[in-house]
Amino acid sequence: MPNQMHGKVCVITGGAGSIGAASAKLLLQEGAKVMIADLDEAALKKTAAGAGGDNLRLAWCAADVTKSDQVKGLVARTVQSFGKIDVLFSNAGNFGTVAPVTDYPEDVFDAVLAVHVKGAFLCAKHAVPHINDGGSIIITSSVAGVTGDPGVYGYITAKHAQVGLMRVLAKELAGRNIRVNTLHPGPVDNQFQLDVERKLGEVIGRDGTQFFNDIIPMHRHVRPDEVARSVLYLASDASSFTTGSLLMVDGGMSI
Repeated sequence: MPNQMHGKVCVITGGAGSIGAASAKLLLQEGAKVMIADLDEAALKKTAAGAGGDNLRLAWCAADVTKSDQVKGLVARTVQSFGKIDVLFSNAGNFGTVAPVTDYPEDVFDAVLAVHVKGAFLCAKHAVPHINDGGSIIITSSVAGVTGDPGVYGYITAKHAQVGLMRVLAKELAGRNIRVNTLHPGPVDNQFQLDVERKLGEVIGRDGTQFFNDIIPMHRHVRPDEVARSVLYLASDASSFTTGSLLMVDGGMSI
């Protein structure tokens, strides 16, 4: 179905990353109006230039999702630019580090939970009053949101917590027919994941990328454009009766 998102207003946090950029590009191709947000203005400008949209359907805003006033400003700017919101894609993320629990830095743990959990909470808090009934909220969790690995204390804890947040929102917003779901990619073929695998490799004493490929039944990383197609499904009317779900995009890694 072409033009699945015609006229729909979408907000994407973490918009300068590979998943955010691929999702923005696909949603624009499907007729949406898209606001991308991230910390880095230069990266946002580069993403916007490569997304294929025009100034009438694509805008960007530098914002820190851990800061309530900045998230509120992002929502206000979106509504001012495009009108009420149809899709909130909470996609901002950071990794932290890998270390034994006795050595894991408290400030890193706090910083990772702040972006993934508080960030997704603040986005919902400020966006929900401006989301159209029948809209969609998508939160990027991870295969790490249903599994565990030694030393990944901040990231895995945060990704599990996002599932709890999603379930509360899904119950609360069902009366407005607003769907809320989490997206769970496996290891993604991008720079973020390479950095993760480099740190993991130092802990486990072997190549981190090969380690993941060995335990993924499809024996490869997922591409950002493949994740974007799952974002489109959850954003569009194709998922009109899907809420409170965990959509795995992990090549069978969680089986």
